[in-house]
Amino acid sequence: MAVPRMSPASRRSAIIDATLSVVMRKGFASTTVRDVAAELGCSSGLIHHYFTSMDDVLAEAFDLAAGRDLEITEAAVSAVAGPIDKLEEFFSSYTRLDEDWAYQLWLDAWAEARRRPALGAISRQLNVAWQQVLVRILRDGIRTGTFHCADPDGSAWRILSALDGLSLQSNAHGQLIDRNTIIDWSFIIAESELGLAPNSLPRPLPAGSTATNPAAG
Repeated sequence: MAVPRMSPASRRSAIIDATLSVVMRKGFASTTVRDVAAELGCSSGLIHHYFTSMDDVLAEAFDLAAGRDLEITEAAVSAVAGPIDKLEEFFSSYTRLDEDWAYQLWLDAWAEARRRPALGAISRQLNVAWQQVLVRILRDGIRTGTFHCADPDGSAWRILSALDGLSLQSNAHGQLIDRNTIIDWSFIIAESELGLAPNSLPRPLPAGSTATNPAAG
């Protein structure tokens, strides 16, 4: 099967893009080398030439997709000043439930993580990276006296776990829990963790709403 001549870096990138396309249709567990080769229009041998195993291919594909989401959140947090605004941006960008595919990708990756060491390693690495973004926000708030928290690392894990659980619950069960409820409940948990009064953190307005946010006043 003839394929266009490409540099090694471009060929690896093309393989990863093709893998993501297949994963979005079939999931990590069902995606095979043969599937990716058919998507790319090449032989299975070409993929094996660039990657040691299918686990490595899937790990790089997940790293690319999930890493983009992490970069979006980091940029959103960096664009505002003050720990409360940063926390709000973190929640808003993290719970992008209009992108159900992103949470399905995480759900599939977690399900396969124990069976695929490379995929599991990338999943753990990204989880820690997300947690560290939140830790930096909490420590900034503690330093300025805005937050009161004895264990920012533990609080960050608990807040993140709540966000993950609620978001994946919504992804798995449709609108059982909607996006605005997820954000509100996440803020309630954060207020408890950070020694803040109930409803003291300003909630983002629902999409399309122009009403005044009482907590923001």
